[in-house]
Amino acid sequence: MTQGFADVHDPVMLDRIVELLRPALSRPGAIFVDATLGLAGHSIAILKACPEARLIGIDRDPDAHRVAEQRLGPLMERARLVHAVYDELPDVLDDLGIASVEAVLLDLGLSSLQIDRTERGFAYRVDAPLDMRMNPTGGPTAADVLNTYPVRELANLLKWYGEERFADRIARAIVSAREIAPFENSARLVEVISAAIPAAARHTGGHPAKRTFQALRIEVNRELAALEGVLPAALDALSMGGRIAVLSYHSLEDRPVKRALTRAASDRAPRDLPVVPDDLKASFRLLTRGAERPDEQEIATNPRAASARLRAAERIKEAA
Repeated sequence: MTQGFADVHDPVMLDRIVELLRPALSRPGAIFVDATLGLAGHSIAILKACPEARLIGIDRDPDAHRVAEQRLGPLMERARLVHAVYDELPDVLDDLGIASVEAVLLDLGLSSLQIDRTERGFAYRVDAPLDMRMNPTGGPTAADVLNTYPVRELANLLKWYGEERFADRIARAIVSAREIAPFENSARLVEVISAAIPAAARHTGGHPAKRTFQALRIEVNRELAALEGVLPAALDALSMGGRIAVLSYHSLEDRPVKRALTRAASDRAPRDLPVVPDDLKASFRLLTRGAERPDEQEIATNPRAASARLRAAERIKEAA
Protein backbone atom coordinates (compact mmCIF):
# COMPACT_ATOMS: atom_id res chain seq x y z
CA MET A 1 0.00 0.00 0.00
CA THR A 2 2.94 2.34 0.20
CA GLN A 3 2.71 2.78 -3.54
CA GLY A 4 -0.73 4.46 -3.47
CA PHE A 5 -3.59 5.39 -1.23
CA ALA A 6 -6.68 4.82 -3.37
CA ASP A 7 -7.73 1.86 -1.22
CA VAL A 8 -7.09 3.45 2.19
CA HIS A 9 -10.04 2.73 4.42
CA ASP A 10 -11.98 5.43 6.25
CA PRO A 11 -10.90 6.06 9.85
CA VAL A 12 -13.42 4.63 12.31
CA MET A 13 -15.91 7.07 13.93
CA LEU A 14 -13.89 9.98 12.55
CA ASP A 15 -16.42 12.79 12.96
CA ARG A 16 -17.25 11.79 16.53
CA ILE A 17 -13.59 11.62 17.53
CA VAL A 18 -12.95 15.08 16.07
CA GLU A 19 -16.01 16.36 17.96
CA LEU A 20 -14.76 14.88 21.24
CA LEU A 21 -11.15 16.06 21.02
CA ARG A 22 -11.49 19.45 19.30
CA PRO A 23 -12.51 21.41 22.46
CA ALA A 24 -9.18 20.55 24.08
CA LEU A 25 -7.13 21.61 21.05
CA SER A 26 -8.26 25.19 20.42
CA ARG A 27 -5.39 27.10 22.03
CA PRO A 28 -2.14 27.84 20.13
CA GLY A 29 0.43 25.10 20.56
CA ALA A 30 -2.01 22.53 21.94
CA ILE A 31 -0.52 19.06 21.61
CA PHE A 32 -2.43 16.08 20.24
CA VAL A 33 -0.90 12.63 20.67
CA ASP A 34 -2.04 10.01 18.20
CA ALA A 35 -0.53 7.04 20.01
CA THR A 36 -1.57 4.63 17.24
CA LEU A 37 -0.76 6.70 14.17
CA GLY A 38 -1.35 4.06 11.48
CA LEU A 39 -2.18 5.75 8.19
CA ALA A 40 -2.79 9.07 10.00
CA GLY A 41 -6.45 9.32 9.02
CA HIS A 42 -7.59 10.56 12.41
CA SER A 43 -4.55 12.82 12.75
CA ILE A 44 -5.15 14.51 9.40
CA ALA A 45 -8.74 15.28 10.34
CA ILE A 46 -7.74 16.59 13.79
CA LEU A 47 -5.02 18.87 12.41
CA LYS A 48 -7.39 20.26 9.78
CA ALA A 49 -10.14 20.86 12.35
CA CYS A 50 -7.70 22.33 14.91
CA PRO A 51 -5.33 24.69 13.07
CA GLU A 52 -3.56 25.70 16.30
CA ALA A 53 -2.73 22.12 17.30
CA ARG A 54 0.48 20.16 16.93
CA LEU A 55 0.73 16.40 16.47
CA ILE A 56 2.94 13.79 18.07
CA GLY A 57 2.32 10.61 16.09
CA ILE A 58 3.49 7.35 17.65
CA ASP A 59 3.64 4.00 15.88
CA ARG A 60 5.86 0.93 16.15
CA ASP A 61 5.45 0.13 12.45
CA PRO A 62 8.07 1.82 10.22
CA ASP A 63 5.84 1.28 7.17
CA ALA A 64 3.15 3.35 8.90
CA HIS A 65 5.60 6.21 9.37
CA ARG A 66 6.47 6.31 5.69
CA VAL A 67 2.84 6.28 4.58
CA ALA A 68 1.65 8.70 7.27
CA GLU A 69 4.33 11.25 6.41
CA GLN A 70 3.28 11.22 2.76
CA ARG A 71 -0.41 11.48 3.61
CA LEU A 72 0.11 14.31 6.08
CA GLY A 73 1.88 16.35 3.39
CA PRO A 74 2.01 20.03 4.37
CA LEU A 75 0.54 19.16 7.78
CA MET A 76 3.92 17.65 8.67
CA GLU A 77 4.96 21.21 9.55
CA ARG A 78 2.88 20.74 12.70
CA ALA A 79 3.79 17.08 13.30
CA ARG A 80 6.50 14.99 14.89
CA LEU A 81 6.47 11.24 14.21
CA VAL A 82 8.09 8.88 16.71
CA HIS A 83 8.93 5.20 16.26
CA ALA A 84 7.78 3.60 19.53
CA VAL A 85 5.15 1.38 21.12
CA TYR A 86 2.33 3.37 22.68
CA ASP A 87 3.13 2.27 26.25
CA GLU A 88 6.43 4.11 25.81
CA LEU A 89 4.46 7.39 25.86
CA PRO A 90 6.15 8.75 29.02
CA ASP A 91 9.61 8.23 27.49
CA VAL A 92 8.50 9.82 24.21
CA LEU A 93 7.23 12.92 26.00
CA ASP A 94 10.32 13.12 28.21
CA ASP A 95 12.60 12.91 25.18
CA LEU A 96 10.67 15.74 23.52
CA GLY A 97 10.69 17.85 26.69
CA ILE A 98 6.90 17.88 26.96
CA ALA A 99 5.34 17.91 30.43
CA SER A 100 1.70 17.54 29.43
CA VAL A 101 -0.55 17.29 26.39
CA GLU A 102 -4.08 18.36 25.54
CA ALA A 103 -5.45 15.25 23.80
CA VAL A 104 -4.62 11.58 23.31
CA LEU A 105 -6.12 9.11 20.85
CA LEU A 106 -5.74 5.34 20.96
CA ASP A 107 -7.18 3.42 18.01
CA LEU A 108 -6.44 -0.16 19.03
CA GLY A 109 -7.42 -1.86 15.79
CA LEU A 110 -5.06 -3.04 13.11
CA SER A 111 -4.46 -0.43 10.46
CA SER A 112 -5.51 -1.23 6.92
CA LEU A 113 -1.80 -1.03 6.04
CA GLN A 114 -1.13 -4.08 8.21
CA ILE A 115 -4.23 -5.98 7.12
CA ASP A 116 -3.95 -5.34 3.40
CA ARG A 117 -0.22 -6.00 3.02
CA THR A 118 -0.50 -9.76 2.81
CA GLU A 119 3.21 -10.36 3.38
CA ARG A 120 2.78 -9.19 6.99
CA GLY A 121 0.77 -12.33 7.80
CA PHE A 122 -2.13 -10.73 9.69
CA ALA A 123 -4.87 -11.94 7.35
CA TYR A 124 -6.12 -15.51 7.56
CA ARG A 125 -7.87 -15.44 4.19
CA VAL A 126 -4.64 -15.31 2.16
CA ASP A 127 -1.50 -17.44 2.32
CA ALA A 128 1.44 -15.47 3.75
CA PRO A 129 4.42 -15.90 6.06
CA LEU A 130 3.35 -16.21 9.70
CA ASP A 131 4.89 -12.96 10.89
CA MET A 132 2.22 -10.72 12.52
CA ARG A 133 4.73 -8.30 14.05
CA MET A 134 3.55 -4.70 14.04
CA ASN A 135 7.22 -3.80 14.17
CA PRO A 136 8.75 -6.17 11.62
CA THR A 137 12.31 -5.23 12.55
CA GLY A 138 12.61 -7.41 15.65
CA GLY A 139 11.05 -9.77 18.14
CA PRO A 140 9.42 -13.21 17.83
CA THR A 141 7.02 -13.94 14.99
CA ALA A 142 3.78 -15.87 15.03
CA ALA A 143 5.71 -18.81 13.53
CA ASP A 144 8.09 -18.70 16.50
CA VAL A 145 5.15 -18.93 18.89
CA LEU A 146 3.51 -21.78 16.99
CA ASN A 147 6.72 -23.77 16.68
CA THR A 148 8.05 -23.41 20.23
CA TYR A 149 5.25 -22.97 22.79
CA PRO A 150 4.27 -26.11 24.73
CA VAL A 151 0.76 -27.41 24.12
CA ARG A 152 -0.62 -26.11 27.44
CA GLU A 153 0.82 -22.65 26.86
CA LEU A 154 -0.64 -22.58 23.36
CA ALA A 155 -4.05 -23.66 24.64
CA ASN A 156 -4.05 -20.99 27.33
CA LEU A 157 -3.02 -18.39 24.78
CA LEU A 158 -5.96 -19.28 22.54
CA LYS A 159 -8.37 -19.27 25.48
CA TRP A 160 -7.23 -15.97 26.98
CA TYR A 161 -6.47 -13.88 23.92
CA GLY A 162 -8.70 -15.56 21.35
CA GLU A 163 -11.58 -16.61 23.59
CA GLU A 164 -11.50 -19.79 21.52
CA ARG A 165 -13.73 -22.54 22.91
CA PHE A 166 -11.84 -25.25 21.00
CA ALA A 167 -8.45 -24.04 22.26
CA ASP A 168 -7.32 -27.41 23.59
CA ARG A 169 -8.15 -29.25 20.37
CA ILE A 170 -6.45 -26.61 18.21
CA ALA A 171 -3.33 -26.51 20.41
CA ARG A 172 -2.93 -30.28 20.26
CA ALA A 173 -3.40 -30.23 16.48
CA ILE A 174 -0.77 -27.52 16.08
CA VAL A 175 1.79 -29.42 18.16
CA SER A 176 1.13 -32.62 16.21
CA ALA A 177 1.46 -30.81 12.87
CA ARG A 178 4.70 -29.06 13.77
CA GLU A 179 6.30 -32.43 14.58
CA ILE A 180 5.92 -33.23 10.88
CA ALA A 181 7.14 -29.82 9.69
CA PRO A 182 7.43 -26.39 11.34
CA PHE A 183 4.79 -23.78 10.55
CA GLU A 184 5.89 -21.11 8.09
CA ASN A 185 2.81 -19.89 6.21
CA SER A 186 -0.76 -19.10 7.17
CA ALA A 187 -2.57 -21.41 4.76
CA ARG A 188 -1.28 -24.53 6.49
CA LEU A 189 -2.23 -23.13 9.91
CA VAL A 190 -5.76 -22.38 8.69
CA GLU A 191 -6.05 -25.97 7.44
CA VAL A 192 -4.92 -27.38 10.79
CA ILE A 193 -7.33 -25.15 12.71
CA SER A 194 -10.27 -26.01 10.47
CA ALA A 195 -9.59 -29.73 10.77
CA ALA A 196 -9.37 -29.48 14.57
CA ILE A 197 -12.75 -27.78 14.96
CA PRO A 198 -15.93 -29.91 14.85
CA ALA A 199 -17.59 -29.76 11.44
CA ALA A 200 -20.79 -28.25 12.86
CA ALA A 201 -18.83 -25.32 14.34
CA ARG A 202 -16.90 -24.42 11.19
CA HIS A 203 -19.81 -22.54 9.67
CA THR A 204 -20.82 -20.46 12.70
CA GLY A 205 -19.16 -17.55 14.49
CA GLY A 206 -17.13 -16.29 11.55
CA HIS A 207 -14.00 -17.73 9.99
CA PRO A 208 -12.69 -20.72 12.01
CA ALA A 209 -9.18 -19.22 12.19
CA LYS A 210 -10.27 -15.73 13.29
CA ARG A 211 -9.83 -16.23 17.03
CA THR A 212 -6.53 -18.09 16.74
CA PHE A 213 -5.06 -15.35 14.55
CA GLN A 214 -6.29 -12.71 17.02
CA ALA A 215 -4.62 -14.55 19.91
CA LEU A 216 -1.33 -14.91 18.04
CA ARG A 217 -1.31 -11.24 17.05
CA ILE A 218 -1.95 -10.12 20.64
CA GLU A 219 0.81 -12.38 21.96
CA VAL A 220 3.40 -11.42 19.35
CA ASN A 221 2.85 -7.70 19.87
CA ARG A 222 2.21 -7.69 23.66
CA GLU A 223 -0.94 -5.75 22.89
CA LEU A 224 -2.79 -6.14 26.18
CA ALA A 225 0.31 -5.54 28.28
CA ALA A 226 1.02 -2.39 26.27
CA LEU A 227 -2.59 -1.26 26.69
CA GLU A 228 -2.46 -1.74 30.47
CA GLY A 229 0.69 0.37 30.48
CA VAL A 230 -0.45 3.21 28.25
CA LEU A 231 -3.83 3.92 29.86
CA PRO A 232 -2.53 5.34 33.18
CA ALA A 233 0.34 7.03 31.36
CA ALA A 234 -2.01 8.77 28.92
CA LEU A 235 -4.33 9.93 31.69
CA ASP A 236 -1.40 11.27 33.72
CA ALA A 237 -0.08 13.15 30.68
CA LEU A 238 -3.28 15.14 30.13
CA SER A 239 -3.38 18.78 31.15
CA MET A 240 -6.41 20.43 32.76
CA GLY A 241 -9.26 20.16 30.27
CA GLY A 242 -7.31 17.57 28.31
CA ARG A 243 -9.22 14.74 26.66
CA ILE A 244 -8.61 11.10 25.80
CA ALA A 245 -10.51 8.97 23.26
CA VAL A 246 -10.02 5.21 22.90
CA LEU A 247 -11.34 2.97 20.13
CA SER A 248 -11.33 -0.74 20.94
CA TYR A 249 -12.52 -3.65 18.84
CA HIS A 250 -13.13 -6.57 21.17
CA SER A 251 -13.94 -7.13 24.82
CA LEU A 252 -10.34 -7.93 25.80
CA GLU A 253 -9.41 -4.36 24.83
CA ASP A 254 -12.60 -2.66 25.98
CA ARG A 255 -12.58 -4.06 29.52
CA PRO A 256 -9.31 -2.42 30.65
CA VAL A 257 -10.30 0.82 28.89
CA LYS A 258 -13.64 0.88 30.69
CA ARG A 259 -11.97 0.04 34.00
CA ALA A 260 -9.30 2.76 33.69
CA LEU A 261 -11.67 5.54 32.63
CA THR A 262 -14.32 4.62 35.18
CA ARG A 263 -11.74 4.60 37.96
CA ALA A 264 -10.38 7.99 36.87
CA ALA A 265 -13.92 9.44 36.80
CA SER A 266 -14.83 8.13 40.27
CA ASP A 267 -14.36 9.79 43.66
CA ARG A 268 -11.88 7.98 45.88
CA ALA A 269 -13.70 8.70 49.14
CA PRO A 270 -15.66 6.04 51.07
CA ARG A 271 -19.24 5.81 49.85
CA ASP A 272 -20.77 6.75 53.20
CA LEU A 273 -18.73 9.95 53.53
CA PRO A 274 -21.24 12.87 53.49
CA VAL A 275 -18.82 15.36 51.87
CA VAL A 276 -16.02 14.35 49.51
CA PRO A 277 -12.77 16.23 50.21
CA ASP A 278 -11.28 17.97 47.18
CA ASP A 279 -8.21 15.74 47.18
CA LEU A 280 -10.43 12.66 46.87
CA LYS A 281 -12.69 13.95 44.10
CA ALA A 282 -12.57 12.45 40.64
CA SER A 283 -9.91 13.85 38.32
CA PHE A 284 -11.89 13.08 35.14
CA ARG A 285 -15.42 13.06 33.81
CA LEU A 286 -16.69 10.61 31.21
CA LEU A 287 -17.61 12.11 27.85
CA THR A 288 -19.37 9.02 26.54
CA ARG A 289 -22.23 7.14 28.15
CA GLY A 290 -20.92 3.60 28.12
CA ALA A 291 -19.23 2.61 24.89
CA GLU A 292 -20.45 4.41 21.78
CA ARG A 293 -20.80 2.40 18.59
CA PRO A 294 -20.66 3.39 14.90
CA ASP A 295 -24.03 3.91 13.24
CA GLU A 296 -25.46 1.60 10.60
CA GLN A 297 -24.47 3.91 7.77
CA GLU A 298 -20.80 3.85 8.76
CA ILE A 299 -20.81 0.09 9.17
CA ALA A 300 -22.35 -0.29 5.71
CA THR A 301 -19.59 1.78 4.09
CA ASN A 302 -16.76 0.60 6.35
CA PRO A 303 -17.40 -2.97 7.62
CA ARG A 304 -14.22 -2.89 9.70
CA ALA A 305 -15.98 -0.42 12.00
CA ALA A 306 -18.65 -2.93 13.00
CA SER A 307 -17.00 -4.06 16.23
CA ALA A 308 -15.67 -0.64 17.30
CA ARG A 309 -16.38 0.76 20.76
CA LEU A 310 -15.49 4.33 21.65
CA ARG A 311 -14.92 5.70 25.15
CA ALA A 312 -13.67 9.18 26.09
CA ALA A 313 -12.95 11.26 29.18
CA GLU A 314 -11.84 14.78 30.15
CA ARG A 315 -9.57 15.94 32.96
CA ILE A 316 -11.55 18.19 35.33
CA LYS A 317 -9.08 18.36 38.22
CA GLU A 318 -5.37 19.08 38.23
CA ALA A 319 -3.09 16.10 38.81
CA ALA A 320 -1.90 15.79 42.40
